[in-house]
Amino acid sequence: MDYETIVSKELMDWRNKMLKKPSLFNQLSKKTQKKMNSMIPEKAHQVITDSIKNMVKATLVGSNITTKKPKPSELSLFERDEMAKEKLISYRKTAVVEGAGTGAGGIFFGLADFPLLLSIKMKFLFELAAVYGYDASEYEERLFILHVFQLAFSSDEKRKDTFYILENWEQEKGKLADMDWRVFQQEYRDYIDLVKMLQLVPGIGAIVGAYANHNLMDTLGETAMNAYRMRQFERNELKD
Repeated sequence: MDYETIVSKELMDWRNKMLKKPSLFNQLSKKTQKKMNSMIPEKAHQVITDSIKNMVKATLVGSNITTKKPKPSELSLFERDEMAKEKLISYRKTAVVEGAGTGAGGIFFGLADFPLLLSIKMKFLFELAAVYGYDASEYEERLFILHVFQLAFSSDEKRKDTFYILENWEQEKGKLADMDWRVFQQEYRDYIDLVKMLQLVPGIGAIVGAYANHNLMDTLGETAMNAYRMRQFERNELKD
């Protein structure tokens, strides 16, 4: 069995995972989060949305400056996947160290983990874009990166919508003017709220921070690799 056949099967398994029906627990959790969010004043939502939007945009600009150029087109999918795995190992180590350090520092440093980890995640996605041969300095590639991020850290309901966009990227990208930043920040916050609150607890913050960041990077790594693999297959089909 050749490598692309193996990857094709892995992509089918991943697709099923992304589109599976949400569990009862996840449905109840989402309802609870929606209820809690409805109790937050609209002004507060707007401030949080603008803050995350500006934070992400600043991170995108910074990542774009330091990211390497796209890898040559003649590289095989196997070679690109191996490079991607090496990038994930490296960035995961950085995230674990950062999570342990900020988690051990109490509430102030624990809060600092949010923008720091966000920066690490975005930088990793820019690196992966280059590995798979895409130029992240282009606007549509940055939109793709943001949708990969949203796919990794969102509810089951939103995940299906985002997966559809990524699965049909060539047809859907022209319909996208910008991200829905309100949804983007809300989904991300809901996804990580509980674990990040535990990171602020004295005595266990360092352990929780390291463990949480390890898992969050694994989730992002799996999502990003498969999103780019899926895109590679789509690009090859268009060429044929």
